[in-house]
Amino acid sequence: MWSESRAVGQEKGRTFIETARRAQIVAAAIDTIAELGYGQASLARIAETAGTSKGVILYHFGGKDDLIRDLVSELSAKGRAYLGPRLEAEPTGTGMLRTYIQANLAFIRQNRNHVLATVEIALNGRSADGSPLYDLSIREAGIAALQELLTHFQGTGEFRADFDPLVMALAIRAALDAVPARLARDPGLDLDHYGHELAGLFQIATTVHGKPVEET
Repeated sequence: MWSESRAVGQEKGRTFIETARRAQIVAAAIDTIAELGYGQASLARIAETAGTSKGVILYHFGGKDDLIRDLVSELSAKGRAYLGPRLEAEPTGTGMLRTYIQANLAFIRQNRNHVLATVEIALNGRSADGSPLYDLSIREAGIAALQELLTHFQGTGEFRADFDPLVMALAIRAALDAVPARLARDPGLDLDHYGHELAGLFQIATTVHGKPVEET
């Protein structure tokens, strides 16, 4: 893993130390935004959390906008790396759908502050020209992939053919996207139970016989 990290840093013209410092700054931004909200997370606050100065942040990032985009991009990459192998290991549509839902919630639990910070950015982050700092194409790509999964298993006969896969994909994403705000209000939220219930609900909604998901 160290050699892979070093290779990435070298490809971008960065030393290992520079890569580590950038990661430290991104982690500080995550914690600051998750705690204070996007509007209060100034570079000065982030620098204080990181134990460094604004000048150091500006040395490694062109400004707050670049730092925020890096933060969002990193979460997206981590999410794909976490979810992809788990879905590929499932041979059935019901297994994939259950895994998609439960793995999303497990990822939220393991990356709580990063997810909360990204939601804050999606809701409130704007660049100097007023454009969103959160790239909406990330969400659209996720919905499209889920729609494709649903469509595929409609074709195999495992899922009902009489639902609109786009509407179902949007409903599943809406249910998952509601979790971070709930988790912020209720840190003790049982995400395992939540995931099991959601998986059962959407299995009933998508499968021919609507059998509930077995406990795993």
